[in-house]
Amino acid sequence: MYTLILSLALLLGVSACNILEEEPEHILVTSGFYQSEGDAVAAVNTIYNRLYSNVYERHMQLMVDLPTDDYKNGQGMNNPFLIDLEFLRITTENQFVANTWRDHYDGINRANTIINRAPDIDMNEELKTRLIAEARFLRGLFYFNLVRFYGDVPLVLEDTRSLEELNITRDPVDQVYQQLISDLMFAADNLPVSYPDNQTGRATQGAAKVLLGKVYLTQQDWSNAVQTLGEIVNNEATYGYGLHENFADNWDPATENGVESIFSAQFMQDPGNGNILMRSTVPRSRVPGLVGWEADIPTQEVYDLFEEEDERRAATFYTSYEKDGTVYEFPWPLFYKYFDPSQTNATSQSNANIHILRYADVLLMYAEALNELNGPTPEAYEAINRVRRRAHNDTDHDLAGLSKEDFRDAVYLERRLELVMETHRWFDLVRTGRFVEVMQNHDENGGTNVQAHNVLMPIPQREIDTNPNLTQNTGY
Repeated sequence: MYTLILSLALLLGVSACNILEEEPEHILVTSGFYQSEGDAVAAVNTIYNRLYSNVYERHMQLMVDLPTDDYKNGQGMNNPFLIDLEFLRITTENQFVANTWRDHYDGINRANTIINRAPDIDMNEELKTRLIAEARFLRGLFYFNLVRFYGDVPLVLEDTRSLEELNITRDPVDQVYQQLISDLMFAADNLPVSYPDNQTGRATQGAAKVLLGKVYLTQQDWSNAVQTLGEIVNNEATYGYGLHENFADNWDPATENGVESIFSAQFMQDPGNGNILMRSTVPRSRVPGLVGWEADIPTQEVYDLFEEEDERRAATFYTSYEKDGTVYEFPWPLFYKYFDPSQTNATSQSNANIHILRYADVLLMYAEALNELNGPTPEAYEAINRVRRRAHNDTDHDLAGLSKEDFRDAVYLERRLELVMETHRWFDLVRTGRFVEVMQNHDENGGTNVQAHNVLMPIPQREIDTNPNLTQNTGY
């Protein structure tokens, strides 16, 4: 019986440490935990750990960027599930689609546990409220990803304690959005603006508001998007936000947690958790001593979009590498964003963070929402031009005199250039209704098998096999 409980719980996302073999056997027992302030802090830390372990550790890039015109599999990549993602031959058996569902629900269950149990812990009330707000922010983020990937999903708000709770149905998209918006509003009202230096990486008030603004943008609720994102942009000094003068500083371990970082998955070499994206993107057997997979590589199309004077190109890609006085040329561009020069002998241990939310994204979202609401206002131009001035190191590339439609296209292009390899492209194409058309016109490596139903991922077959109350998305 214990094995069955463990297997089913793991499918929905209940961590093994929360399962004890006690009578009655069908109950998942956690009553012995979460009794002290230390337990509460440790529980919230385990939710963050899910961000760094699996969810934003390459898997989100594979799910959000690989099925688009920005990303492709590199030389020698023979994983059939990744090949299917690239060419949009996605099936219900795809292991990355299944693992994404599993890992997000695991994070949600961890969040639910502290949200539901922390109120009964005898501890500092101010800290308790903050920890619950952190958990609700993270639960909101996990559900935001799930609803964008899968559409209707089970809305689980209690930590799973019995087998009966595993056989649940999918809830409508609107209901999921209503809950995650509530979570983010609570977080925005109860999180601090900043933390001491020894607590870098925790969710802040600004992060909650920015994520809420992204939710409104996705829903095409332009008025709320403008209001929410505008509050951040118009008070950026209060939140400590801005743009790095140098675009590449966003991935330099010495500066990556600076003014542009709003919320990031924090990576650190052993004994921490290194960012494996360096190993997945560095050359394979092209540079002596630099060992990588060359598995995740950019399309030639996205590389060619960058103007030569655009400083983002050299920070995002590289086409050669110099070592010991010898320059090694590559036959195609490779990603450079998560390259950590201090870890060339241990490429799976990059210290470069993955930005989930950064300030350039805020400016571009704000410009887009302003344009959709009122056309290209001066504030909209200023927001997008700040990003462009940093990229070109001048004002000669400032935009002006565009129609609403042309400004919209300019924002779409700027998002692609600015945010490549940062888990935005598929979400952006789907939310703006362009995914099918764009991928029909993308023929690198022979084109894709894009279908109308590819605007959602399939519900993993193993979840449906385990839970007969789940239904499948149309087309799969």
